[in-house]
Amino acid sequence: MTISTTTSLATLRIERRGPAAWIWMARPAVHNAFDETLIAELTDTLRQLDADPAVRAIVLAGEGRSFSAGADLNWMRRQGEASVEDNLADARRLAGLFRTLSTCVTPTLARVQGAALGGGMGLAAACDLCVAAERAVFATSEVRFGIIPSAISPYVIRAIGERQACRYFQTAERIPAARARELGLVHEVTTDDGLDTQVEALIEALLTGGPQAQAAATELIRAVASRPITDALVEDTARRIATLRATDEAREGLAAFLDKRPAAWTLPSSPDSGA
Repeated sequence: MTISTTTSLATLRIERRGPAAWIWMARPAVHNAFDETLIAELTDTLRQLDADPAVRAIVLAGEGRSFSAGADLNWMRRQGEASVEDNLADARRLAGLFRTLSTCVTPTLARVQGAALGGGMGLAAACDLCVAAERAVFATSEVRFGIIPSAISPYVIRAIGERQACRYFQTAERIPAARARELGLVHEVTTDDGLDTQVEALIEALLTGGPQAQAAATELIRAVASRPITDALVEDTARRIATLRATDEAREGLAAFLDKRPAAWTLPSSPDSGA
């Protein structure tokens, strides 16, 4: 039996569905736009969930019509009137949110049902996986406000590449879901009704993998991406697989395969586990 528990904060709703934790941005009246509170609560929630071994996947979603419309205009207005020092501190907190999301050991998945603009697109790019409804739309719209998509740039450029970023960072064009998939930002596009089904299917796929191996795979990608294939890199990859082969998780995975049974980590959690 799947146990579901819900915790509500000022700007978030956290829902536990078995081994998956769903974080819902809960400001639908303003299209889940960022403000100081959402940034702080989301950063702290991600850290807590990522440190919980019972959480095998983290889904980031938005209540209402939009995933996230980016920065709250009232928050932006306040920052426009603040000192340079206050602006820098605020920008560091925002940049820290994206870095926290991007460096989670636990697999992260963005569920995008509507607008994902500015920082909202950054959240989608910072997640490991992204599923979008057909009506979803993305944009780096910052230049229209006289600013730049600075905090989100490492993650968006990683997702769509430098050449495409040259276009979209400057034009602020809206990017439909199908085009976002072509660019590499989105992994799957589905109907509105099929969005949660596709998210759940990816969660089920994630649960078949060993959690230590998944964390090591993410670390491997970060270590290898965009690096030249040198003797040092080849040696590093050899050491990584040799180290992992000697772990209890790897031995269990091989034994399960040979015994034609599910590995221990794929077994459902008991109601008493708190998952």
